[in-house]
Amino acid sequence: MGFKADLEADVGKIYSEQWTRRDGRKVPEDVDLKSGNDAVDLEATILYTDLDESTQLVENYDDWFAAENYKTFLQCATKIIRSEGGHVRSFDGDRVMGVFIGDSKNTSAVRCGLKIHYAVKQIIQPKLKKQYPNTKYVMRHVTGIDTSKVMVAKAGIRNSNDLVWIGRAANHAAKLSSMSAAYPTWITDKVYDAMLDQSKYSNGKNMWEKRKWTTQNNRRIYRSSYWWSIK
Repeated sequence: MGFKADLEADVGKIYSEQWTRRDGRKVPEDVDLKSGNDAVDLEATILYTDLDESTQLVENYDDWFAAENYKTFLQCATKIIRSEGGHVRSFDGDRVMGVFIGDSKNTSAVRCGLKIHYAVKQIIQPKLKKQYPNTKYVMRHVTGIDTSKVMVAKAGIRNSNDLVWIGRAANHAAKLSSMSAAYPTWITDKVYDAMLDQSKYSNGKNMWEKRKWTTQNNRRIYRSSYWWSIK
């Protein structure tokens, strides 16, 4: 069988095979899903956090300097995600995805986003400036968060596959992580309405500014320039 016929057989099988789906009670890992049309349905809050203007970083600075900034950002982000009970499930260059489940998933994810902002401003940037006092580079980032039911499946081929997350939360959280870095944390209406007041207010003042997401049917979203201190 030729290569074209091999691809045609793969595609035909995917389209014709019936799906096996089940409700998830934990965030799935690669070994929890088969390579066929097997899926887990999960109520989840998805967080994407992305290093801003990484193209300019790579083009205007030495590769080792860019690598150090990638590493410091991702190191802090992944540790904060896990410290808030989230699960790290995907890396894409300078971006990482965290998945939160359970009754407090929205509050935890938002607190996580605010802590990532603190880490960038109060931990990474001072260390960067101390090590390289003459650099003009200033780290900026954006975190996007949404919540919905998601379908998790395995895609790719044997030894070269990954989990794919299909649903509004994954799609919109990723899109929000491309918003203006002037406000490092962006969340959707569903997240805002469900999270506890501890993630909404600071000393009685609302930390969030309501906006209309014009490219997504004027969906209500919120942005914040606040951070949550890390002890």
